[in-house]
Amino acid sequence: MMVAQISARKDNKMNSLELKIPPLILVVIIAADMWLLSWIFGSWLELGWHFVTPALLLWLSVGVGILLPMLGVLEFRKHKTTVNPMQPKESASVVQSGVYRFTRNPMYLGFFFLLLGFALWLGNFAAFIMLPVYLWFLTRFQIIPEERILLDNFGKPYADYMQQVRRWV
Repeated sequence: MMVAQISARKDNKMNSLELKIPPLILVVIIAADMWLLSWIFGSWLELGWHFVTPALLLWLSVGVGILLPMLGVLEFRKHKTTVNPMQPKESASVVQSGVYRFTRNPMYLGFFFLLLGFALWLGNFAAFIMLPVYLWFLTRFQIIPEERILLDNFGKPYADYMQQVRRWV
């Protein structure tokens, strides 16, 4: 019984983080952590890029990181629904067209590519450690609560969409 109470308290504390940190603020926090880890570990974990591929990957990643969120916002605007990730209850419709045919979260995926580009620019292995942290935190505290609310709001159409299109890619 005591273990269940402790677990319930832990879940309540964890649940209190849901939809609290705007995704763009999370990106800034993760980027700052990436920079800090790169600075702390310095040359010890430096990747030592000495060829053109990382630059190409960096710019490709940044390009995708800018394009995906723009396409997502444009599609939301076209369907006259909110782009505010903190208020999923205000969504007016289930958007399934455009980039949303390929991923349910193009804006968040774009932010991931921006962070990947930043990690490549930093050129330090320690920076890459924060990429799975971003994916985990955003999925647990932003995407899953959004999905729960959208399922409540739209029911079967959103459930069908979830079956057809992956969360990330």
